[in-house]
Amino acid sequence: MRTSLLRRRVSKVTNLSPNFFFCLSVSLLCQAGMLWGHPQCLDYGPPFQPPFHLEFCSAYETFGCCDRDKDNSIAAKYSAIVDYIDSQGQELCGGYIKDILCQECSPYAAHLYDAENPQTPLRNLPGLCFDYCSEFHFNCRSAITLLTHDKHIQDCCERNKTRFCNLLNIQDQDYCYPNVLKNTDLNRNLGSVVEDPTGCLQLCLTEVANGLRNPVLMLHANDNTHRIFVAEQVGIIWVYLPDGSRLEEPFLDIKKIVLATPWIGDERGFLGMAFHPKHKRNRKFYIYYSYMDKKKVEKIRISEFKVLASDVNKADPRSERSLLELEEPAANHNGGQLLFGLDGCLYLFIGDGGKAGDPFGKFGNAQNKSTLLGKVLRIDVNGKSPDGKPYRIPPDNPFVSDPKALPEVYAYGVRNMWRCAVDRGDPLTHKGRGRIFCGDVGQNRFEEVDIIVKGGNYGWRAKEGFECYDIKLCYNSSLDDILPIFAYGHTVGKSITGGYVYRGCESPNLNGLYIFGDFMSGRLMALQEDERENKWKKQDICIGSTKACAFPGLISSYNKFIISFAEDEAGELYFMATSYPSAYAPHGSIYKFVDPARRAPPGKCKHKPIPVKTKSKRIPFAPLASKSLGFRFIAWTLQRCQVEIDFGYMRTTFTKVFRCLPPRLRYLCAAFWHRCDSQDSGFAAAKPCRCLNSLGG
Repeated sequence: MRTSLLRRRVSKVTNLSPNFFFCLSVSLLCQAGMLWGHPQCLDYGPPFQPPFHLEFCSAYETFGCCDRDKDNSIAAKYSAIVDYIDSQGQELCGGYIKDILCQECSPYAAHLYDAENPQTPLRNLPGLCFDYCSEFHFNCRSAITLLTHDKHIQDCCERNKTRFCNLLNIQDQDYCYPNVLKNTDLNRNLGSVVEDPTGCLQLCLTEVANGLRNPVLMLHANDNTHRIFVAEQVGIIWVYLPDGSRLEEPFLDIKKIVLATPWIGDERGFLGMAFHPKHKRNRKFYIYYSYMDKKKVEKIRISEFKVLASDVNKADPRSERSLLELEEPAANHNGGQLLFGLDGCLYLFIGDGGKAGDPFGKFGNAQNKSTLLGKVLRIDVNGKSPDGKPYRIPPDNPFVSDPKALPEVYAYGVRNMWRCAVDRGDPLTHKGRGRIFCGDVGQNRFEEVDIIVKGGNYGWRAKEGFECYDIKLCYNSSLDDILPIFAYGHTVGKSITGGYVYRGCESPNLNGLYIFGDFMSGRLMALQEDERENKWKKQDICIGSTKACAFPGLISSYNKFIISFAEDEAGELYFMATSYPSAYAPHGSIYKFVDPARRAPPGKCKHKPIPVKTKSKRIPFAPLASKSLGFRFIAWTLQRCQVEIDFGYMRTTFTKVFRCLPPRLRYLCAAFWHRCDSQDSGFAAAKPCRCLNSLGG
């Protein structure tokens, strides 16, 4: 009755027959079959470049799924097998046995062993092309009992070559062994970042946090604990532990002080944070937020706090020491980035004060070095100035000797830099180390990426991107501005979110890419430096456009509004995005980038976080990214296949005549059990299926 009722409800709601949903399941399952064939190992991760020579499965020592330990294990298995074979048999069959065993090292191992869906039974033997299998059967069929204990395979091998090789074969002949080695399309760019025909980089994501109210930043304390601190725009900072759990009590809660509203797109709120380089010793960190003083004047404040000595996961709310306060002429362009450079100084990125076109004064705030608005500031927080300021002016600041400039100014001519980052440098050569990249939000036409240099003038309001904005200022001979390394027009996006240069370990293909995005359009992009031409090449990033994102644990979609980027203590790259950009809407998530084409060798990226005592309850992470449409084969016989369809909000079941199903669906339905072929009457009895084939993201 329930199944019938659900069918009627679906038909009533959609005005479509149950056959429509079955056809839908057939169609999507056919697509699921088409997801097969991307490089993937038996542990469901991408292949890698082994760090050492492989003695046994040497065909895969440049790129594959085996390290030295796995190679030695396969070699030992081979030795154990050939011990049961006489010398003539070893000469005849040794090569076949080695080839078959070494397919665990193939970069397409998951496909060869039907392991791409972790819910389906794993093949005992890899998928062999029919001709190769026929040769093996002719020469070495007696060795099959040494390669597998599966009675069905053994019986098929004993009874009939055709049935045996049909069983070991896979649908797509491009991917069976040894054809997979000969396919130039599959092997041409194996191990490189996958690009589609338009040059779009194919990356995937994992979700690491959700339910956040406009997460504006994520950072680590560089204390070897590998905790991450996530700040919401409303003024709350949360602690996430290396296991992915979040502490129930916040690290800091100043939402009663922070000026934030539920208005969509309101730029005010908690905006920036940075840990002191010697945080492990002095427990200091710094924050940047909007607030309203007692006279109802809107300001931004940069303050110093300390972490409680009794609990490293809690800030002392009474320890606030204000370093700098600036009145905001308007409600937007609040800036918000704080970071420490390699020199140990604190860099502050201040917006131009708001409104359109920086209308303040003759030249605007950004070109006026006597105001702190529209600037990059640089201060030394390890002391006080003789004039009583709660910080020092670094003596090498570029304008300390200019009576018309404020000594804090390090660079000027910025509009509203939203998210800047320090390049860690190449892991081997350290090239690029210390460079500060920023995304500067444009006015009407262009968004730009800048590299900050001492004393630099970044052009606003004389220029927007590479072009003039204010004609009079633009053609002033004294402008001497620094052009952006890249700018894009508003057909691409209308509000840049600055990112990071990837310097992590897990995705070596991404090393050196500056990855950033656009808040309004939701586009993700990357810049690659061309040192010979002194230019930066831009490529789009396409999430979920590759079938490789079918890996377990990966997702292929994200919330549109990209708020910020981040890196963890190991250098892996993340971004924060929300589906509803209000400071009070809990729709923000954090995503980690994953290159599905190549990973680091197993064990290379392991780290041992220093354990921290936690006094607050741990809340385990529960991913929101779930499968939106699933299919489960409940039972099948020679005549019928029963399919359960999960629509996310309801489930229903359909039964279809097995022999009438399309070949791909018939194959999927029957493939849960090893058998010689679809006509084997020994499989007429219904058997429960244990597989869930799912699509979604």
